Amino acid sequence: MTKDLNLDRRRFLGGALATGALIGFAPSLFTPSLFARDVPTPLPIFQISLAQWSLHRALFAGELDTPGFVRAARDEYSIGAVEYVNAFFKDQVKDEKYLAALKKTADDSGVWSLLIMCDGLGRLGDPDPAARTQAIENHRPWLHAAKSLGCHSIRVNAASGGERAEQVRLAADGLRRLSEIGETYQLNVIVENHGGLSSDGSWLAEVMRKVDHPRCGTLPDFGNFHLGDGKWYDRYQGVTELMPHAKAVSAKSHAFDEAGDETQTDYRRMLGIVLEAGYRGYVGIEFEGDKISEPEGIRKTKALLEKVRKELTASGKYGKKGGPTSRPGVKKG
Repeated sequence: MTKDLNLDRRRFLGGALATGALIGFAPSLFTPSLFARDVPTPLPIFQISLAQWSLHRALFAGELDTPGFVRAARDEYSIGAVEYVNAFFKDQVKDEKYLAALKKTADDSGVWSLLIMCDGLGRLGDPDPAARTQAIENHRPWLHAAKSLGCHSIRVNAASGGERAEQVRLAADGLRRLSEIGETYQLNVIVENHGGLSSDGSWLAEVMRKVDHPRCGTLPDFGNFHLGDGKWYDRYQGVTELMPHAKAVSAKSHAFDEAGDETQTDYRRMLGIVLEAGYRGYVGIEFEGDKISEPEGIRKTKALLEKVRKELTASGKYGKKGGPTSRPGVKKG
């Protein structure tokens, strides 16, 4: 990208900010890849992002790094928004130069940084008060990193211990306290169904009601509803229960049939649930299959999302476009 093009881009975004202030909209109403010569248009009924975990084998093998992932999102998959995973740059979380360079890579690539998925930082619902507080503090550097990258959220886990009702209380305590810190960064703290009781949609929805903080929400994942011991929570019921609190959505995929449909999840039914809830933000590709390559899995998931989006848009049931209120983590209406 040339220096002049970068200047045009900065001028456009500055103008968008000024316009947004006048009409009551934030600059995030517009896609981050727009330049001065482009005219903002209504967004589709949902947009597509790429989760870094989709390339976890390449990343763990050292074949790719986080800046390379950002460039690949745009250059190889024509995707303009990404979701990071803390495991892939955990040693750089406090490195301001690294974060600034990563943000520049995203900006220069026309890629929007949406969120950071945070794992391995302790149980936010730990029964031990000291351990719970430490887990909260362990997330603080990632809030700073997310703010530095221009994200809207960090994704966390609601792990706890003890009886079901007690785990609601403990997880809600840790999440609310972390959300209060998130508020100071103007960031959301969002919880994925990600094992244990968090994969029980009714339990996690109850936790959200107990937290009762505008900065706390969910990231419903289409596939993470394994309760352990071979038991599964109904994925469609779970997503339905979590969508009222959703600030992001993860389209989990593993394998595809000859028609290009995902073999474990009915994407038409699932995306219908997402849209019925009024969600008009990003739906993130998170490919986890091992029968095809990661790049092929990403492309197949993207093609499926685009196909279903076209069908649902044509139905007229959800509106032809997402409208100007569509932006990360925001519902239409």
